[in-house]
Amino acid sequence: MNTIERKPAFGIRKTYPVLDMSCAACAVSVESMLKHTAGVQDAGVNYANQTAWVQYDPQIATPESLQKAVQSVGYDLIIDAEDPNVVQEEARQQQYAELKQRTIWSVVLSVPVLLLGMFGMNWPFANYIMLVLTAPVVFWLGRSYFVNAWRQARHGMANMDTLVALSTGIAFLFSTFNTLYPQFWLDRGQMPHVYFEAAAVIIAFISLGKLLEERAKSNTGSAIKKLIGMQPQTVRVVAGDVEREIPLAEVQIGHTLVVRPGERIAVDGTVVSGSSYIDESLISGEPVPVSKATGDAVFAGTINQKGAFRFEARKVGADTVLARIIRSVQDAQGSKAPVQQLVDRVAGVFVPVVLGVALLTFLGWLLFGPPDTALTTGLLTAVTVLVIACPCALGLATPTAIMVGIGKGAESNILIKDAESLELGNKVDAVVLDKTGTITEGKPTVTDSKWLIGTANTALLESILLALESQSEHPLADAIVAHLTKSGVAQLELDGFESVTGQGVTGQYQGDTYLIGNRRLLTENGARVPANVDKLVDMWESQAKTVVFFASAHQPVLAVFAIADPVRSSARQAIGQLQQQGITTYMLTGDNVRTAAAVAEQVGIQQVQAGVLPAEKASFIQQLQRQGHTVAMVGDGINDAPALAQADVSMAMGRGADIALDVARMTLISTDLTSVPKALTLARKTVRTIRQNLFWAFIYNLIGIPIAAGILYPAFGFLLSPMIASAAMALSSVSVVSNSLRLRGAKL
Repeated sequence: MNTIERKPAFGIRKTYPVLDMSCAACAVSVESMLKHTAGVQDAGVNYANQTAWVQYDPQIATPESLQKAVQSVGYDLIIDAEDPNVVQEEARQQQYAELKQRTIWSVVLSVPVLLLGMFGMNWPFANYIMLVLTAPVVFWLGRSYFVNAWRQARHGMANMDTLVALSTGIAFLFSTFNTLYPQFWLDRGQMPHVYFEAAAVIIAFISLGKLLEERAKSNTGSAIKKLIGMQPQTVRVVAGDVEREIPLAEVQIGHTLVVRPGERIAVDGTVVSGSSYIDESLISGEPVPVSKATGDAVFAGTINQKGAFRFEARKVGADTVLARIIRSVQDAQGSKAPVQQLVDRVAGVFVPVVLGVALLTFLGWLLFGPPDTALTTGLLTAVTVLVIACPCALGLATPTAIMVGIGKGAESNILIKDAESLELGNKVDAVVLDKTGTITEGKPTVTDSKWLIGTANTALLESILLALESQSEHPLADAIVAHLTKSGVAQLELDGFESVTGQGVTGQYQGDTYLIGNRRLLTENGARVPANVDKLVDMWESQAKTVVFFASAHQPVLAVFAIADPVRSSARQAIGQLQQQGITTYMLTGDNVRTAAAVAEQVGIQQVQAGVLPAEKASFIQQLQRQGHTVAMVGDGINDAPALAQADVSMAMGRGADIALDVARMTLISTDLTSVPKALTLARKTVRTIRQNLFWAFIYNLIGIPIAAGILYPAFGFLLSPMIASAAMALSSVSVVSNSLRLRGAKL
C-alpha cells in the first residue's frame, strides 16, 4: 500500500501503513494518539487493511512526530520507505512467521498442561510441572500482550492485549501462589485449585485465532495484490543502440522502452515504432484487443499480444492510469462506512466497560458466592469475562466486508470511491441515465445531411462550420468535424466563439454570426426553419437520429445534419435488470422529444425527460429526492457534473485513460451498461454482509459476557471454562472474516 498524499483545504493529508495492530481497540488507540498529536486536524484508522490517514499542518506536525506518537502506544507507522507497500508486506510476512512459531510452541507446551490439569491433578509434583510448562507460554510466547498492555496503561488506554494480559496473568499468579503455598487454603478448609491449563490454553487459542484471522485477512486484499501484480518489476530501456534492463522504479519520463509479445506494459506512454494488438480489458473493460501503431497511447498493466514495438514513457510511477486505479481502490478500502463510526465509538468504550464488568463479577462472587469457593470462582469467572469479551469480531465486521466488496467491484471493472457509496447504493430505488455516451455508444456519426443553398456557396460555409465545431467539446460536434474533415474541408480562423450550454455554439466571421445546434438555439437567435425542412427533421427524428441545424442569425437555416449514435448492445438488458430489482429508471437528455422517445422505446425506459439542460438534470434529481427517492445518476462524468454532484450515488462511465476517478462515487470502467445493476447488487450484498457480521459480533458479546460472568449458575449450576471462552473468542473473529470472504464468490 503506497503512501498517499493529497492537499485538502487546510494542511495536507497522507495515508500511512500501520504495523502491529491486533484488534479494533488497537485501531481506536492509534487514532486517538494521532488526533491528539500537535498539528493534526483529523485522522482515521482502518484495522482491516492496517492503514491510518492523517490530515495535518506540515508547519507543526511532521511524519516523524506522527510516528513517535504511534510508537508510544506500541505500534508503528511506515513513513520513509521508498515503497511502503513492500515494507508493510515484508513486516506482515515476518509477523505471520513469528506468530506461527509462537502458536506451534504454545500448543506443544499447553497440551501436556491441559492433560495434567484434567487427568493428573492428584499426581505428585503435577502442579510444579504445569508451573514450569505454563511460565514460558504466558511470559515468553505471550509476552507481547503484557508489553502492549503496559504501553496502553501508561497513556490511560486499554485494548485486547489488556484483557489477555490481565486474564492470563491473574490465572497464572493465583495458581502459582496455590502451588507454592497450598497450606494457606488447607488451613481454611479449602482446596488450593490451580488454573495453569486455563492460562496456557488461553494464550494458545488466542494465538491460533490470530493466526487464522491473519490468513483470512490476507485474502481480503487479494484485489489490490492482483492489480499491483500487473506491474512488471523490470523493463528494457533503449539508449541509442544499447538495450538494457532496469528496475521499474528507475524508469523516467522520456525513456524509450521495448515491449515484446506477451509482455505487460510497465508505464503509460506513446508508441514510437512498431505495431501490435494490446489487451486493454483492465483499463477499458473491453475484451477485444486494440490495434496500436506509431502515435497511439499505451497504458501500464495492459498486455501486448503478438507484435513488438517501442514506446516513449509519458507517465510513470503514481501518475499512470493503473496506479490511479490502485490508489482509488486502496482509498476506498481504507474508508469507513457511516455505520463504522458507531462501531468505533462502541469499541472505544468496550474494553473499559469489560474491565468494569469483570471487576463487578469478581466482587459479586466474593460477596454472594458459596463461602468455600467464592474467591476462586470469582477469579475464574472474572478471567473468563476478560477472555470472551475480545472486541476483534466487532472491529472486523465492517472493514473486512468493505474491503472484499470493493475488491470484488474492482475485479468486475467497478471502481468504488468510498464505503459510504456502498451504504447509499444499497438504498437506491431510482436510476437516472444520461442518453449520449451512457445509453448510446457515445460515438455519433453523421448519417444524413442537406444543404439548403446552392452548392456554389457551400465551400466557405463548410469551413466556417468546421471552425465552429472544432472548438466545441460536445460528442455531436466531433461527428460533424469527422464528416467535414473526411470531405477535405479546410478550416479558417473565426473572429469570435461562444459555447451555449445545452444548445450548441455560436461564432462570428466577417461581421456575420453563425450558429450550430438545436432548435432552441435557432429560436433564441431569430433563425428560421422552413416548413419543408420540418418534414425532413420529423422523419430523421422518428428514426432515433439527432438533428443539428446550421444557420446564420436572423436568417433561414443553411443546412441540417442527422446524427446517429447507436444504442449500446447491453442497454436494454441492463435496464431490464434494474427494473427487475424494483428500481425505476429515467432517461434525461438535451436531445429533442422525438429522438429521445425513439431511443427510450429501444431500451425499455418509460420515464423520459427531453430537451433538458445540464442544470435542469440536477433539478430533476433534486425533485426525485424531495419525493423520498434515493437516486443514482449514470453519466459520462464530465458533461453531467451538476447532476452527478446532486445524486446520492453518482456513476461515471469510464473511458480508457480519461477514467473519471475523481468525479463520481462509482466509476464503471467497462462500457457494458450491465455494470450499473451489478454495482447496485454488490452494494446490497456488501451491506447485507456488514449487517450479518455486526449482528453476530454484538450477539456474541451480549450472550457470551453474561454467561462468562456466571448468570446460568444459580439455575443450572453451569460455569463457562476460560479455555472454552478463548476458543469461542477466536472462532468469532474467524467467522466474521470468513463470512466477509463469501462476497468474493457472490454472483453480481
